[in-house]
Amino acid sequence: MKLSDISSGPDWIIWVVFVAFAIFSSVLISGHGSGWIAGYNTAAKEEKAKYNEKRLCRTTGIGMAVITLLIFISKIFENILPAGFAYVILGVIVADVIVIIILSNTICRK
Repeated sequence: MKLSDISSGPDWIIWVVFVAFAIFSSVLISGHGSGWIAGYNTAAKEEKAKYNEKRLCRTTGIGMAVITLLIFISKIFENILPAGFAYVILGVIVADVIVIIILSNTICRK
């Protein structure tokens, strides 16, 4: 693949999203970046005290890593995978988000 292939057309947008998600999930898996978690960053101190911040970051980071991996797989194998695979990816992403929400409100609480 040449650089001109990546920069031509809307393909570069997918790669930018992939890189952003990869960086975001890496920071969260390391236990940092709680300010990037929607809802947690604007919560009151009393509400934040109810959560284990490191565990919340790691849970969210692992969920984001799953989504990042799906984006990468779908982009790399876009010419091989059938068109219906997009529905499978969408289903896995929705299920992943639901699992993140459930785990954030159960195992991430103190």
